[in-house]
Amino acid sequence: MRPLPAVLLAVALLQPVVALDEQVQSAVQRQRSPVLDRVMQAATELGRRDLVAGVLLGVAILDPVAGPAVARLTIVGLAGTNLVVEGLKWTVNRPRPDGERKRSNSSFPSSHAASGVCVAWIFARRWPRLAWGWWALALVVAWSRIYLNRHYLSDVVCGIAVGLVCTALVLRVKALDPRAGGRLGPRTTEQAPPP
Repeated sequence: MRPLPAVLLAVALLQPVVALDEQVQSAVQRQRSPVLDRVMQAATELGRRDLVAGVLLGVAILDPVAGPAVARLTIVGLAGTNLVVEGLKWTVNRPRPDGERKRSNSSFPSSHAASGVCVAWIFARRWPRLAWGWWALALVVAWSRIYLNRHYLSDVVCGIAVGLVCTALVLRVKALDPRAGGRLGPRTTEQAPPP
């Protein structure tokens, strides 16, 4: 296939996605309120790299059984996820819904959504009773990016997909699995094997 027809086909296939993105953006922006603005700004701040690093340091210190392994696994997962996200941002170079046009910080895909999914999945493996909370928090952070007019719906959906795929690949690397030498799962009382 020659390049021009391939580009035209891609544009034709993406048109419904772009239309949906614009409809969702318009609907969400019409519903904004000062109170929800503050809530969503606080949610989006949870995705800051320095805050995530602080949480991982806290996990490593406060959970001496598996915390260091969880933190290490999360760092590797986030590194892989963000490499893919930043590569896509640079390649696609989609302007943000608020009009910002900066190739190094373009709209597609959402790094907040991708990173949130990565952290939620790994933390849910360690603390399964809190899994619903980790996933809910990741989704609120992802939604905050649409609400604050920093991403389109498709940016967030693709960010979530990138986070899921990259985290799944990292979790398959046995050398990174802390369960090989210790437990990543919930704490249980270990019973001695029968004599």
